[in-house]
Amino acid sequence: MKRNTSIPYLIWASLVVIVLMALQSFVENGNYRYVGKSYVESDDFQQEMENFYTNFSTAILNPVDLEAAKKNIIVTSSEIEEHRTYYGTLSEQVDNIEEQYAERIADAEAAKKENLKKTLVEERDAKITDIRKNFESDAHVEAKIRADKERQLEQEWKDHIRSAKEQLYFPVAYELTDIQSGETFKTGDISVAAGYKKTFNKKEGYLRATPYPINDFDYDSYPSESVYEWGDSVFSNQEVTVATTPNHSLFMALESGQPQAVKRFEGTVIVPKSAMKEGQLGRNVDQYNRRLLGIYTLGGLGLLALLALASIMRFKKEWVTKSSFASRYDRLKLDLKVALLILSAMIVWGFTFTILHRYTWFFFQYSIENGLFLLLSFVALVFLLWATVFQLVLLVERLKNVETLEQEIRDSYSVKFLKALQGMFLNRKMGAQTFILLIGFFLAGIGFVGMFLDPFFVVIYTFCVLFLGLPALYIFVKRAAYLNRILVATEAMANGRLNEDIKVVGKSPLAEHAKNLNNLREGVRVSMTEQAKSERLKTELITNVSHDLRTPLTSIITYTDLLKNEELSSEERSKYVDILDKKSQRLKTLIEDLFEVSKMASGNLELHKQRVDLTQLLQQALAEHEEEISKSGLDFRVNSSDSPLIAYVDGQRWWRVLDNLIVNSIKYTLQGTRVYITLRKVGDTAEFVVKNITKYELGDNTDELFERFKRADTSRHTDGSGLGLAIAQSIVDMHNGNMKIEVDGDLFKVTVVVAAI
Repeated sequence: MKRNTSIPYLIWASLVVIVLMALQSFVENGNYRYVGKSYVESDDFQQEMENFYTNFSTAILNPVDLEAAKKNIIVTSSEIEEHRTYYGTLSEQVDNIEEQYAERIADAEAAKKENLKKTLVEERDAKITDIRKNFESDAHVEAKIRADKERQLEQEWKDHIRSAKEQLYFPVAYELTDIQSGETFKTGDISVAAGYKKTFNKKEGYLRATPYPINDFDYDSYPSESVYEWGDSVFSNQEVTVATTPNHSLFMALESGQPQAVKRFEGTVIVPKSAMKEGQLGRNVDQYNRRLLGIYTLGGLGLLALLALASIMRFKKEWVTKSSFASRYDRLKLDLKVALLILSAMIVWGFTFTILHRYTWFFFQYSIENGLFLLLSFVALVFLLWATVFQLVLLVERLKNVETLEQEIRDSYSVKFLKALQGMFLNRKMGAQTFILLIGFFLAGIGFVGMFLDPFFVVIYTFCVLFLGLPALYIFVKRAAYLNRILVATEAMANGRLNEDIKVVGKSPLAEHAKNLNNLREGVRVSMTEQAKSERLKTELITNVSHDLRTPLTSIITYTDLLKNEELSSEERSKYVDILDKKSQRLKTLIEDLFEVSKMASGNLELHKQRVDLTQLLQQALAEHEEEISKSGLDFRVNSSDSPLIAYVDGQRWWRVLDNLIVNSIKYTLQGTRVYITLRKVGDTAEFVVKNITKYELGDNTDELFERFKRADTSRHTDGSGLGLAIAQSIVDMHNGNMKIEVDGDLFKVTVVVAAI
């Protein structure tokens, strides 16, 4: 029985997840934030107390002397000029005031309200007088600016003190004494049980209270050199100019070069223990303790899980290799396996932090929903880790088999993509154009996003779209339309419609493809025509062979039956025997010619070439048929030189060419006409020509006369196999010669050319 390996594997994965969570928890919290610390020792609480000491020093222990600060306010000449001309020149401001009051004074006068009129006139004159003083006296303007700055400075300082006192959300008791003046500041009871206690003295250090928090304001102008602390005082080595721009903060400065005292205090500051159990501080303490409990719990579980992994739950490779999923996983491509492994590992690492935070939140707020979500997250992480280790083990096993690994690399999507990319550039022009288009669309996407990030990119993006993107899009659409037309035409070709050419547009790779398809279409059309012709000739060949073989064979059978008659006379019997002999010879010749043509077509016929005098060979062939020529009533006109015409040929086979052409002319030349035979040397070749007037109408298709069993006598009344020209053509081809037939009406001309010596 096959053992189920999934359960121990899942248990192992669960233990590993616990160890990972515990490890991450320790890295994130154990070394500095929580482990071994109480809440009052935590960074959060310590930061709260640091803020308290800073604000407490400024607001209570060592507040700034506002009157001294007001005296240090400086008004510059540029500020005076800005204030003076803020609403325009003197004449512009006076005209503006008079326009503002003119209508109101006129209305009061019309309504006979003398008191109102008098008041408005006084207000107008006072404002005009004030404007005139602004342009007459710098001191007048300076006083107004200084008063405004003093009011703003006082209001900002009050706001700062109020904010400083409101920042602390839990009660603090303290009793602190200025070691120089002896002044004591006290609030609350420092003798109660303390959750937090801090003592300041000479041994442990005094509480140092600066006059104001240097970094608490957002200043508009700064001294050329920053304020620094030296010993017990804070110095500023240069005056600070107070900003006068509206809506900008003011800050105070002590008199140039004068030390601003830093006070030192001794005493005690506590946070009552009772405050640690109520309010926001109590909630913070409770959440901190819960988080600490969660960390300790997870650390303990992680340690137990680690011990289990090292002892009873050691990982076994068979859990993976013998799994039913292993064979399915092996079917995936290698690069897909690597990508899935990296992705799952990243998800496991990131999801571990997520579930760790969910685990911590569960200790903050106990609920069924949080517990259920934590459980589901844990189960999901276990399966993710299970899948990651599963892939890692199988991948390592695969790497051990070098041959299989090489084959998987060859079959991977990445290698196939590279091959496809290489194939894209088989036509470099087409590949380059496609690559440029892809890059263009990619950059267009980046530019579209960048347009929303920075308005400046709108101009660049618009320019690129108008002058690069739209032309490229037009070219792409045009090429796509042309490609579709080519595909439609190709489909028509595949369906047998070969009459229309594909329109060739331009000089692009698609145009070259269209041209090639047109050539292919023409080739297919010619091939189909030739095939149809071949089928027709094959049918005729079978018909003609059957006819030519059946005719003598029928005669032989018939006369054989007649010879069986015992009552035949000796003369009749001798006549029938002669007929049988003639038909037998006829059948023998036909079969021999058929075998010879078959040998020539298959290339099995061997030539025995030697030096042959073609002039003498022609004379022998004519002498062989001298009796037949004289009986035919034809006038043979032979034109050849008396000198030898030597060619390197197979004499027996070449005699067969001459013989077949002479016999052909005897059979198919119109009676009473002439037959012209010419043999001459033309350059390095020997040319043999036969011309005659045909007895039968040949038509225009002279190429079919070379076909086997094709005869000018379509009714097949003449003797002959119909193989004469076919045999002659084959012999000439075997000698690397050329044989051509020309027909002009009834004029029949055969020209044979072969290399001469």
